[in-house]
This record gives sequence, C-alpha cells and structure tokens, in this order.
Amino acid sequence: MSHSPAGSPAPGMSPAPPAVTAEGLHVTRGHKKILRGLDFAIEPGRITGLLGPSGSGKTTLMRCIVGVQRLTAGSVEVLGRPAGTPSLRHDVGYVTQAPSVYTDLSVEANVRYFGAMHGVSAADTAEAIAAVGLESLARRKTADLSGGEFSRVSLACALVSHPNLLVLDEPTVGLDPVLRAELWERFAAMAEAGTTLLVSSHVMEEASHCSSLLLLRDGLLLAQLSPAELSERGHSNDLEQAFLHIIQEASVTSNRRGADESQVAS
Repeated sequence: MSHSPAGSPAPGMSPAPPAVTAEGLHVTRGHKKILRGLDFAIEPGRITGLLGPSGSGKTTLMRCIVGVQRLTAGSVEVLGRPAGTPSLRHDVGYVTQAPSVYTDLSVEANVRYFGAMHGVSAADTAEAIAAVGLESLARRKTADLSGGEFSRVSLACALVSHPNLLVLDEPTVGLDPVLRAELWERFAAMAEAGTTLLVSSHVMEEASHCSSLLLLRDGLLLAQLSPAELSERGHSNDLEQAFLHIIQEASVTSNRRGADESQVAS
C-alpha cells in the first residue's frame, strides 16, 4: 500500500483527523426509519467493526459513507469531504455482499479492468491479486473459482486503486474458518500500512479483530467502543453475550423512557 504507516502521531504533531465523521445521521424510507440519529467518528489507519443483527442498518450506513444513499437528515464526511464527493472515487473502495466481477473474464482481467478506471499499472494489478492470495489463479476464469476465491476477486478489484478507506459489507460470509482467518490477517496488514477499514459483520466473534466497534440495533448506535470495553461493559468475555447484555440494557432504558413519557402525557 502507498500510505504512511498507521500509529500515534509523533511528538508535537496534531492527531490525524477522523477518516469518517457522521453527525445527526437519519435515513428514512417511506415510513420506516432505517438509521436514527447516528453520531460517530472513525479513526484513520484502523479496523472498525460495524456489528449488529440483520436488519439493524449496517448496509444502509455503509451506503451513506460511500455516498450512494440519500440522507434524510444529518451529514457524513469522508476523508475531510462530504460523502459522495466525486474526488473520493479514487480514495474509497467498496465491496458489497454480492461480488461485482465478470464471470467470463480471468481474475487478472477483472482486476486490470477495474484498475484501468484509476489509471493504475500492471504492477498494481499484480499487487492487488497477491494481497488476496490469488497469484496462482490469476489466469483462471472467475466462473471456475470456488465461492471463497470468487469473493476475494471482488476484494482485489477494490484494492487495486490503493484506497485510503476500504468499506467491506460482510466480506467473510460463506468462507470457511481458515479463509476467514487469512482474510483478517490481510486486513490487519492493510491497517498497519495506513488503510482505514470499516468491516460489517453479524458474527460477534469477529469483533476481536477490530480496534473499534460500532454496535447497531434497529437503526440506533448503541455504543462505540473497543472489544475490551465491550467485554467489560457487557460483563462477559464472550463478545456475543456481552453484546446481548448491552441490547437488553438499551431495551430496559427505552421501556423506562416510554413509560415516563406516557405518565407525563397523562
């Protein structure tokens, strides 16, 4: 990767600005509130996990960050610019749950095609393919790959432009444990090289690979904290149980607030 190494700023230097900032973010579709008043900041050069059950708003939030989702209210800033700014197209990589590659082309041809949009070199194409461990399959048609290999082609296509921010929507779904572990190792190496990663998942055990976690539930941001803080706040070393504890706390608080408002109204 072509970024400066991640880490704390040198003495006398100001901390790097957030890679992503959201303020008062609301998204409504029809009468359904998808995201409800999100406020957060994502540190650069780190892996941030976006965690929550299906239907919690994870994919919608990612669409807001890459600039393809209409906001009802609030704002999202990415790398110092409003989300969706045309100049961000070369700085933000986005891998959706459905791999976006051409099955009649080889691995190399797919990555070269997406790289051409950013004016990258043949060396950049080879580097992206190597980064996802597909060097030996570079000449093979993607239609002939396994499910896990197919997903990694899509990731290589996003990596070829050396994005400063990489947004990954449940990239480990359908992968076996060995491939999942290898992919998280690659994510860690990218963060160490300076790339900011936002990785969504509904598998809580993957939270341990992240520096910071955004916990979503029904469109609300329940917490932003580290895996260690999640374990402490949820009173469990099992991160799934810890998350469930936080959900239960939030439900109790919400019910109390609703009861109080009903008493005031009456």
